[in-house]
Amino acid sequence: MVHSRRLPPLRALEAFVRVVRLGSAKAAAAELGLSPSALSRRVGALEDFVGKRLFTRQHQAMKLTDEGQAFYNAVSPKLDELAEAIDSQVENSNVMRLHLGVPPLFGGQRLFPRLPELRKLHPRLHIDIDTGPHLADRVGDTLDCAILLSREPETQFHAVRLDHNRVYAITSKALAAEIGPVPDTRKLARQTILIHDDLPDVFDSWKQALGLTKLEPAAIDHFDSGQLILEAAAQGLGIAIMHEDHFVRAHDDRLARLFDVEAESPYSYWFICRPRALENRPVRIFHDWLVKAGL
Repeated sequence: MVHSRRLPPLRALEAFVRVVRLGSAKAAAAELGLSPSALSRRVGALEDFVGKRLFTRQHQAMKLTDEGQAFYNAVSPKLDELAEAIDSQVENSNVMRLHLGVPPLFGGQRLFPRLPELRKLHPRLHIDIDTGPHLADRVGDTLDCAILLSREPETQFHAVRLDHNRVYAITSKALAAEIGPVPDTRKLARQTILIHDDLPDVFDSWKQALGLTKLEPAAIDHFDSGQLILEAAAQGLGIAIMHEDHFVRAHDDRLARLFDVEAESPYSYWFICRPRALENRPVRIFHDWLVKAGL
C-alpha cells in the first residue's frame, strides 16, 4: 500500500508566505482578512507541523529565522508552481481582465519593461491601462486597482509602498555646466523650476537640503506628464525637480543632475486597491507579481 504524505494546511502556508513577501504580519493579516491573532495561529500551526521555529516574535513584529528563510526558499517556488498548475487547468479561452490605473512615467519606465514576464506567467491575464487623472477616486469603480505617486494613500485602500526615493534637480547638461557645481543663489534665482503636479512639495524638500529655503526662482512651471517634464529639462527649458529613480531610468544622455545634494522625497509609488478586490483573481495575480517582482 502506498501512503500519501501529509501536507500542512494550505491556509497556514499561505499565511507564512504572505508575511514573508509583504515583510509585515500586519500587512499580511489585512490582506488575508484575518485578525493578527488568527494570522499568528496559522503560522504557529505551520511551525508545529514542521517542528521548526520559522519566525522570532518581538514587540508584535515577526522576523524570519535562518530555518524560516530556508523553508521559504524551498516552499515558495513550489507554491507558485502549484498556482500555475491550477491556473493551467482553467479553460484557456477564459480571459482574465484587469483594469489598471497607472501614471504614464511609471508605465513606461518600470511596468512595461517587465510586463512580458507577467504575460509569460499568466497568458490569460489581459490588462486595460488607464493613465487618466484622479486614479484613486476611480479605484473600486472603473478601475480594479492603481499605481499612485503619493505621500500615503487614504486608509480605506489596501496599499503597498513600492519604493523610497531621493529628490533630484534634473536639467540639460548645457544648463548644468552654466550653473556650475556649487549652488549660487543669484544664478538659481534666474532659472525656471519645473514641477510635476503629483510632486508639489519636492521643491521645498530640495531647497531645504540645499540650505536655500528662501530661494525664489524666476518662474515655476507645472506639468502633469512625467515624460514631458523630463523632455523640457533635456531641452534646457528649466530645472525639473523629480525623483532619483526618474532620472536613472530615463537613460537620457542629454540630462544631468544638478549639485550633489541628498534630499529625501516625501512621495512614493504605491499600489492600491479596495481590500475586497484582492479576492478578485486578476487583482490578486497582479498584486502578488508586483510585490514579488520588486518593481
